[in-house]
Amino acid sequence: MDMELALPNPNYAVPPPPPAADPLPQHPPAPSNNGFIFPFPKRPAIRVTTEFDSESTFFFHKISCKLFDSLAKLKFSFNNTSKGDVSEPQISFVSKHLSIHYDLEDQNALVKSSFDIGPKLHLTAAHDVKAQQGEVTTVADLAPGYALELSTAVPTVGLPKATLKFPVGEVSLQEEEETQEEEFKRLLSLSGIAKLPILNGTCTAQYKDEEMKLRYSYKDEQMSFIPSLSLPSNALSFAFKRQFGPSNKLSYWYNFDSNYWSAVYKRTYGKDFKFKAGYDSEVRLGWASLWVGDEDGKAKTAPMKMKVQFMLQVPQDEIKSSALMFRVKKRWDI
Repeated sequence: MDMELALPNPNYAVPPPPPAADPLPQHPPAPSNNGFIFPFPKRPAIRVTTEFDSESTFFFHKISCKLFDSLAKLKFSFNNTSKGDVSEPQISFVSKHLSIHYDLEDQNALVKSSFDIGPKLHLTAAHDVKAQQGEVTTVADLAPGYALELSTAVPTVGLPKATLKFPVGEVSLQEEEETQEEEFKRLLSLSGIAKLPILNGTCTAQYKDEEMKLRYSYKDEQMSFIPSLSLPSNALSFAFKRQFGPSNKLSYWYNFDSNYWSAVYKRTYGKDFKFKAGYDSEVRLGWASLWVGDEDGKAKTAPMKMKVQFMLQVPQDEIKSSALMFRVKKRWDI
């Protein structure tokens, strides 16, 4: 046997085996569309709030939901009595730049809009469709803490109201209509407010309708004292608050001109329970109330998404006519 025939040909190379193919990527299974080709958008969460006031015997209902990934809110509200009579139905669409409030009884809409014309120029507008009246307000940021606001009625009835805002207050100039000797005259009215720190408190001066109100507020961790004086009537009053601890406080108010006074004692138990008791000499009425749930917050901050207030009113002259009233506010998320 010829040995050269048994040796491989040096000019011939056997090609290497092809590399193994990469495995196909594993994708998660596509969500089911319940047999439909195009998926349907998820239904927005609906919030239903119902409130009952025993004093007015009215139910107050509100149904709302968020749209477009919480960019807007749609709300429907109405009232009804225990007999089922419905009143004040209203539909509202609210977003950052546009809101529409439609009253079904009056068949009237109130439209409000706001947007930025530039980095330092802002525009807001409101229009009452039925009355064909509105208002346009332009705010210009002049410098840090300073702004100029111009408000004019639509249709225009006079000069726009101009307000200059600065770090310690604001001053407004407005044209008003007065009747003098059976003639209508338009006069310029000046109003303003200023706040200045004095000693350990803040002094506030407010001028409007040719009346000046001076108010000094002193506060520390345990006490606040707030005297007020109106000029030129020289009506003097003061308010006093005393914090006895983190959970109880006493407030007292007295008017030297009328000798009317009122006092309120408040005590909180945890976050969701608050007790109040007080007396008002002007209406000669004493009262006490108990809140279950955050009084100033939303229903979702209370246990079981509910707020309840029980209130006892005791007239000083007719104790036998004392009345126990309550308010209940309940929320459901659907």
